[in-house]
Amino acid sequence: MLRASTALVDTYSGSNNREELWAGLAQVLRIERTITNKGTERTTSEIAYAITSLSPQRATPAQLLRAWREHWHIENKLHWVRDVTFDEDRSTVRAGSIPQVMAALRNLAISLLRLLGATNIAKACRFYAARPAQVLAALGCLSDFE
Repeated sequence: MLRASTALVDTYSGSNNREELWAGLAQVLRIERTITNKGTERTTSEIAYAITSLSPQRATPAQLLRAWREHWHIENKLHWVRDVTFDEDRSTVRAGSIPQVMAALRNLAISLLRLLGATNIAKACRFYAARPAQVLAALGCLSDFE
């Protein structure tokens, strides 16, 4: 359940803190969610908070909830895979634009694996790591593979 409020907008109007901390604040959000771990079937509940610059006229609580869920869909489909499967957080690449290039290559690999029908990226990585010719054939780079 998502609740939205404009109560803090008036609290910070005219204050230098609002401009420094929450410029453009239009609504404060509170979401109560229940999370079930698919592996253990263990259920936990949590409350999360957010702020938005979208006014109540531009975004109703239902629209904000949909946007929040879409954000987490992207987070779970892409960023979680990059963080866990590709262990991106432990990367030691730091110089220049190399981190952005590596992130783009990881995104490309994930996209290609999904285009090839992979639903489990870690499993697909293991599968194709043992069969490099097969990945090239699937991409149309080889006509035959062993």
